[in-house]
Amino acid sequence: MTRTIWWEDNQVKMIDQRILPLVFKIVSYDRYEDVAAAITDMVVRGAPAIGAAGGFGMALAALQSPATDRDSLLVDLAQAKAVLDAARPTAVNLSWATVRITGIASRSHVPGTYEVPGTSDIRSSIIIEAQRIADEDVEINRRMGAFGAAIVPDRANILTHCNAGSLATVDYGTTLGVVRAAVEAGKQVHVWADETRPRLQGARLTAWELMQDRIPMTLIADNAAGMLMRLGKVDLVLFGADRVAANGDVANKIGSYKLAVIARENGVPCYSVVPTPTIDLSLAHGDLIPIEERSAR
Repeated sequence: MTRTIWWEDNQVKMIDQRILPLVFKIVSYDRYEDVAAAITDMVVRGAPAIGAAGGFGMALAALQSPATDRDSLLVDLAQAKAVLDAARPTAVNLSWATVRITGIASRSHVPGTYEVPGTSDIRSSIIIEAQRIADEDVEINRRMGAFGAAIVPDRANILTHCNAGSLATVDYGTTLGVVRAAVEAGKQVHVWADETRPRLQGARLTAWELMQDRIPMTLIADNAAGMLMRLGKVDLVLFGADRVAANGDVANKIGSYKLAVIARENGVPCYSVVPTPTIDLSLAHGDLIPIEERSAR
């Protein structure tokens, strides 16, 4: 499968996740406002993938800007950052990426020189940095997968929630990265995939990814998870995160808290598979994490 999101011909391309698994479609954007709308509308979703979208959105903003001097360009980038950051408030990866891009644009000098960069240099540097953010995500996921595979027993039954696979990242996945790494290490695994209401990311996306990779899986109703744990049919629970506070509190898809409590009640290990950009050290505890509540419609 191609990457979830990538840069090509000065456009941001991504898989439209709203219509999977029935239709596989790639969409393209050349305006940062459209990337922000794609994040809000969940064309792209998953904290790491949203982070990459934020980086590429800022690259589009740099190309869109008519600025001929750095100060004017920084003003336009600040405006784009505000629009992109507002697209999904819970996923801290988004603002992490836009801050990183803004930092590149704000550098006083061209690295290794005393020369003040021109707008063309800044635009080129932003595109390079956005691509670096995307490439780093793949590397991080593969490293996390290797770490996680070490705690997965052979013949494990793994319960997942929502989608934290390739589609939630640039490639490979966080939770499903652990599953994939375990399989690549020669372990036999079976996945119980929660359907994950109300948007059914588990049913539509996780199940589809696992079937694409021919990894044994069973799609379950969300309410079946507790029974499976009580019957000893779950060896560990894995899910991702949208944001982690400094004390380790995890905010993830609605329903994750219930799974963690039931797992503890039944003595089942429960892990959140999280890349460093998802950790927000500015927030002391989870009650300070802004939680997005989508419209009833």
